[in-house]
Amino acid sequence: MPEGPGRDPQYEQAVSRDYMREHGERSVEQTVDLLAENLADYRAIVHRTDPEELPYLIMRLLAERGPQYVLVPPGLPPEWMSAADPTRVHDRAVSTPHELDKVESVVTGCAVAIAETGTIVLDGSPDQGRRRITLVPDHHICVVRVPEQVVSSVPQALERLDPTRPLTWISGPSATSDIELDRVEGVHGPRTLEVVLVGGRSSGDVDS
Repeated sequence: MPEGPGRDPQYEQAVSRDYMREHGERSVEQTVDLLAENLADYRAIVHRTDPEELPYLIMRLLAERGPQYVLVPPGLPPEWMSAADPTRVHDRAVSTPHELDKVESVVTGCAVAIAETGTIVLDGSPDQGRRRITLVPDHHICVVRVPEQVVSSVPQALERLDPTRPLTWISGPSATSDIELDRVEGVHGPRTLEVVLVGGRSSGDVDS
């Protein structure tokens, strides 16, 4: 049986593996600013706050939507929801898609955020829950800890991620376009994505 390309030493030597790890040099602050800019370009709504103000920001974002129920993964830090009023629905294996469809909003953390592509990656960790809880509700609030969860590029993100976990890559709200390029949002995921960048101090909201 012939060896595949991956087992051929000559093939391995012929293909360059010295990929660029990031495009240009940026400070940590510039990298976070680039993430915010690219998230907004993808029509995500970006907010910046600090840990002390985070519960009140989440409370305000949920109040503006007026949901009766908010979906909460099992490992979400309890202080994040300490000021919010809606009834919390916990992620359960027995929940059906019909039951999840009754929940208007979901609040999660993330695994990593990629500045150059404006991408949030979820890996099913306890503060993120199952993949389906971020695909069925119409409104997703995703909290990103900065700067520790922010990287510049996809190669840097891949180094942090476990490929055996259920990875969900999110670049803005779910959307598609028909043959006439009419954009429709909320097709196979949330219609509204709000990303909260939590750092040492509050810098105010970022217009999207």
